[in-house]
Amino acid sequence: MHAYEAKDLERLGVSTATVRSLIRAGHVRPVSEAGRFHFSFQDLIVLRTASALQAARIPTRAINRALTKIRSMPDGTPLSARSIAALGKRIAIKQGPSIWEWESGQYALGFEASAKSVAAVKIIREAQESPARAVAEAQFADAFSREEHDPIAAIELYRNVLAADPSHTEARINLGRLLHLQGRHEEAEATYRGGADAPALLLFNLGVLLEDIMRRDDAIATYRQALAADPSLIDAHFNLARLYELAGEPRAALRHLLAYRRAQRS
Repeated sequence: MHAYEAKDLERLGVSTATVRSLIRAGHVRPVSEAGRFHFSFQDLIVLRTASALQAARIPTRAINRALTKIRSMPDGTPLSARSIAALGKRIAIKQGPSIWEWESGQYALGFEASAKSVAAVKIIREAQESPARAVAEAQFADAFSREEHDPIAAIELYRNVLAADPSHTEARINLGRLLHLQGRHEEAEATYRGGADAPALLLFNLGVLLEDIMRRDDAIATYRQALAADPSLIDAHFNLARLYELAGEPRAALRHLLAYRRAQRS
């Protein structure tokens, strides 16, 4: 759907020179109607990404090479499903849990905070002073330390924490995320919905789950709830932009993409 015009690019802060350069390189493919270019949502993401990399003083040649490599990836994942940012003078790409430098193919450490993830988030909890929660806190810390090398054990430990303390929101968030990664979607949803409270981060992770199982209307409603609870959770704006584009609502998609851009700059 080519529902966006040049005025929309101006609102995103993309220069005319950048637009022309990316059209010539084939990274942006607008259609011409009545003498005006019309752009797709994917075009907007490419243009905004290139503009941000130029602002970080990444050379144009390096930006073009990176975009060409991404377009040629065999998995067909669009740029809108990845996060891209400058890592010093290099370009790093994040897709799901993986972060890598596109040129070397090496996994990257120290990824800049400006490269926001659209995936579910885990959380660590600071130790509480109350002796009544000491055992649950110890199990939470043990579960957190096991997530990478033994997720099954971590899942059981998080379950133990919640059995002892159903109000332990951090354990609920991390358990739901691990179940989601294991493909245990019904269990993950039940976990997210099982608490008395629904903080913003839990709602965001629930939105990611609902999006992954193609319940897009529910995901939109849940991301909106997350933003109502915490307007600083800007990744929800990015995910909403993609979902509204898929739903055929380009104005709503642009509104959230602009909100995401404004929040990145603040």
